[in-house]
Amino acid sequence: MEIKKGVPNNTITRDVAKLAAPTGNIYESIVIMAKRANQISAELKQELENKLSEFSKSADTLEETFENREQIEISRHYEKLPKPTLLSINEFEEGKIYSRKVV
Repeated sequence: MEIKKGVPNNTITRDVAKLAAPTGNIYESIVIMAKRANQISAELKQELENKLSEFSKSADTLEETFENREQIEISRHYEKLPKPTLLSINEFEEGKIYSRKVV
């Protein structure tokens, strides 16, 4: 998954009216952003599991797990990424999320 560099890594104050504008309802906007955040979280989790599965062995000991520097670096990289909620809010504000109402 490609992470945009301009996404803040912390929480910032947002204008609720701007978030509600695309849907006309703040609650609908929040549901759309929450669903997208869940998608992003699942994608990141799958990506991390795929990278870490390269290091797993059936006979790993506890000491070998803690000494693996590459595995630690990969984990640290994912910890430093912006949270999925911040990514979904950014995508919503930029109009990159497509949603439709099922009637």
